[in-house]
Amino acid sequence: MNTKPRRPAGRVVRRYFSLMELMIVVVIIGMIAGIVMPNLMKNLGKAQQNKARAQITILKNAAKDYYLDMSEYPRKLEDLITDPGNEKWDGPYLDPPKIPLDPWGESYHYESPGQHGDFDIYSYGADKAPGGKGKNADINSWE
Repeated sequence: MNTKPRRPAGRVVRRYFSLMELMIVVVIIGMIAGIVMPNLMKNLGKAQQNKARAQITILKNAAKDYYLDMSEYPRKLEDLITDPGNEKWDGPYLDPPKIPLDPWGESYHYESPGQHGDFDIYSYGADKAPGGKGKNADINSWE
């Protein structure tokens, strides 16, 4: 005779994870994160520098477009989006009409005339100070 109690039909027996199984999963996730995170952070720095280079190229082209219309380079980056009331102005020269911040949240530096050409546009990089190497390197329009 069967002495085991019968389970009512339709009921599911739930099996929970043991503490040991959960600890093993946490350790495995930690090991994977330890391998992936350094590479991810290195690539994040490169991505920010590439974004800054692309934005500088956009600003540089907008300044050249401004020059074609106005026969002079803008005195400041805001001139690319602000109508001076001159009939030659065919802006705004940026779409959307907003001066972007660099990837580190700072404004781009603009000088006209520049030391390296008709105008200079640059960002100080991650350290927000002149000079630097690697992720802290300055990004500019003349190199």
